Formats: sequence, C-alpha cells, structure tokens
Amino acid sequence: MPIESIIARKSLGVLMHPTCIPGGRVCGTFGRGAKEWIKKLHKHGIEYWQFLPLTPTDSTGSPYSSPSSFALNPWFLDIDDLIEKGFILISNQETLGPTNQNKDHFDFDIADDLTKKLGLLLLQGWSSQSEERKNNFNKWVSRNSWVEDYATFVVIREEFNMLPWWEWPQEFKLKNNKFLKSWIKRKSEEILIKKLIQWHLDEQWIVIKNFAKSRNIKLIGDLPFYVSRDSADVWSNKSLFSIFKNGDLIFQSGVPPDYFSSTGQLWGTPTYFWSKHKRTNFEWWRKRFQRQFELVDILRFDHFRGLAGYWRVNGSSKSAIIGKWINSPGRSLLKKVKKDLGRLPIIAEDLGVITADVEKLRKNFELPGMKILQFAFDGNQDNPYLPKNIEGKNWVVYTGTHDNSTSVSWWNYLDYESKKRIKDEYKFSENPSWDLIEIGMKTNANLFIAPLQDLLSLDDSSRLNKPGTTKNNWKWKLNRPLDEIEDNVRMFSELGNNFGRTLK
Repeated sequence: MPIESIIARKSLGVLMHPTCIPGGRVCGTFGRGAKEWIKKLHKHGIEYWQFLPLTPTDSTGSPYSSPSSFALNPWFLDIDDLIEKGFILISNQETLGPTNQNKDHFDFDIADDLTKKLGLLLLQGWSSQSEERKNNFNKWVSRNSWVEDYATFVVIREEFNMLPWWEWPQEFKLKNNKFLKSWIKRKSEEILIKKLIQWHLDEQWIVIKNFAKSRNIKLIGDLPFYVSRDSADVWSNKSLFSIFKNGDLIFQSGVPPDYFSSTGQLWGTPTYFWSKHKRTNFEWWRKRFQRQFELVDILRFDHFRGLAGYWRVNGSSKSAIIGKWINSPGRSLLKKVKKDLGRLPIIAEDLGVITADVEKLRKNFELPGMKILQFAFDGNQDNPYLPKNIEGKNWVVYTGTHDNSTSVSWWNYLDYESKKRIKDEYKFSENPSWDLIEIGMKTNANLFIAPLQDLLSLDDSSRLNKPGTTKNNWKWKLNRPLDEIEDNVRMFSELGNNFGRTLK
C-alpha cells in the first residue's frame, strides 16, 4: 500500500519567522501579532505558515546554531500575556526599556536585556502564584527532561561570561553531577528563572498552535541536522557525538569542495556517533523529533542528505577538502520515528548535489523535496529546479528561502544574458518578485511557498541571512502593521486561486 504524501493537494504558504512579525517591544512574539498573522492567512485561504527553528539563537542571532535543540527562544515571550495572567506585576511597560516598533531591524542585545528583566519579574511574582499554577509548572518540568540540563547549562554559561563549555573549569566542563548538585542548589533562583521562561514560552506557543489549528493553518517548522558544539545537547550527551570529554572535536561536519567552494564548507559541529545512537535505540533523536512535533505540524528537515550519508572531516582540520563520506542509518531512524508518530510529516531539504541514495531515502518515505526557483535559470536545460523539469506533485517550490537574496535583488544581480534568456521563455515584467511567484504557482508541485519579503517586493536590505557571513543577519522585521500589507496577501491569494491553490 503506497504511503500518502503529507501534502495531498495544491496549496499555498508564506515563509516568515516570528521575530519578523510586527508588535512586541523588540521583535515579534508568541502574542497578538502571531494570532493576527494566522487570521490573515486564514482569511485569504493560505494554508501554511513556515518559519525557522524556534530555538534560542547563538551570539550572531542564528537559530541554526542553538544552545539547545529542545528549548524555545526567550525573545518570543509575550509580555501582555504575562501581565494579563498576573505572572508579572508591572504598572508601566516603559520601565522595561526601549521599544522597536517602527524600525525594520532589531538589536539582539536589547532583546537579551528585556529577557533578563522579564526573568527577574517572573521570579518576583512566583511565590505569590497559586498552588495549582506551581503544580502545573512542576508537572511540565518533570515531563520535559531536557529542561533541567538546559537551564543549568545556560546559568553556568552566564556565570563564566558566555565562554563555551569546553573552556569552563574542569568540574563544570565534565558535568560532574556530584559537584554540580551543591552548585545547582546555590543557583536555584537563577535556574528557576530559566525554567519559568521556558514554561511560559511553551504555554504561549501551544495557544498559538491551537489557534492555528482552529483556522486550518498548518505550521511548518525547521530542524537542523547537526547541533551546535556549544550546546546543552552536546554537553549533556558527549558520548553521542564525535567529541572528546574536554570538548575537542574528534570529527567535524561539513561538505566537500563543489562548484560554490573550492575548499568545501567546514561547519565545526561534531558529527554523530551513530553506533551509540543505534545501541540506545535512537532515544535522543526520537525525543528530539517528539519535541518538534509538539510544536509544529510539519518539519522541514535541514541537510536531509545527512540521513543517507555525511561528509566527515578530522576534528583538527582547517578545511573540508580532506574528508570521507560515511553512511548514516537514516532509514532505521525514520522507521522508528514513523512508528512513534504514526506518520512522517517531514519536508526533505534536499538542495545541492543529491546522490541516488538520498533520493531513494526520500522516496521510500514519500517525503516532499524542495525546489528553489532562483537556482533554476543558469542556462542548463537539465537544471532540476527549472519548472519544466519538476516532475510529479510531491514537491515544495519556493521563490527563495531565508538563505537567498530577495527575488527583487536576485533579479537585479542577474547578468544581461540570463535576464534575456528568462524573458524569452517567461512573462517577466518590472516586478520580478511577482513574476517568480506566478511561475512557482504554475508548477505541478502541491505546495508553493514564498518569503514575505517577496510578497512585498523588497530588496536585500530586508534579506534575513547571507550564508558565510555573521554580521547583520537574522535582524529584519516588518516595520508596519499587518493591516498595511493586506493588499499584498490578497494578491498572493487571488493569484493562487487562479491555480487552485487556496482554501476558498
């Protein structure tokens, strides 16, 4: 009996990370703005909302290099909800610092400062909370085993000026539980703050998820294949990763040299000790998936090819040139996850040079793959991203992703010959964003998604991320009310309706 794809019919989606939603003191939150966005999608028959990982970010703001695979980003805390429910007592929100309502970028340091202030307010108000609330919190902590290690990890890191865990004193670095027991007791209030923040984030997001479900909006999350070396995951589970107890890498991740890079890419994250994962029945991975599907309906699995095989480089190497392809037990893992969940609501991020084993793994589980239109027009008639070469329906087609230029800037950067070739074959006007959107909607792919920046015809001053750089990424946010982009969302919906893609 064939497996049915998770995306069974033609539909539409928009890619926008919650930080980009207007409202919130600094950036978008799990509050009113998120609900307004869901209502807008529902009103216009747009079925999918996609975003990046909801996890805390690293110091550059990247959610793909998080200190935890399980935690949520404290920047998303909705203050209005905390005040309304009496978790924090504050007469004037202005005492919380500056707001960022009318700017199109936000400051990570200001977001972190706000988190610290909210944490202290939550602690101050905690003793006066009802026994029922305290019981609910304690039950949540006991159900979520990751919280203890995460909260301890973050507090230790703050104690040692945000140094990576392998630069901590020996007892902390090695996670000497006997030593840590008394230290944790001394730091009980700081650790409680971290747990309270995570509990509130979880509660607020579940409200958003249920709100989306009531309006037939499906949430598409994102899961990186690798986890950050400087994370609670690695610190707490060193034996699952190719890392020495002192933090030195045994093997590290990356990709070999290709058309884009003569030295390949070195990512610096530890690879997995798959033999240990197999011996533990993939318990860590299964908990990781289970956690994600508490939060989202569908998961984009970043670097899906790593489930078939991965490029392994020595831990001391300075480039990815010398390495080795190693097989991964992805089929066994996905079978376990499918058994746990009853289905596999996963979109395979299968971009780049994809080998037959990766394609076979994706097809065995009927997972939709990805096609990026900005990659399509290099003049090669066999290009797999060209609309005419997208065979079948089990695909998610994008104009671009968070890692690409906006479509306006993509067009502006194209050389004359490429532009001429595209104009000869397609109808291209003075608005390349919408031309590319229409090309994507016309494909056979069941799901078409565009970043919000393309609906608004914005240029690269609104780009979310430029791979290979660490400055000025992940900061963009919409600086006007959602009602002011109503016409753009309506146009997207009406165009989609012409191709049978809306829920109207």
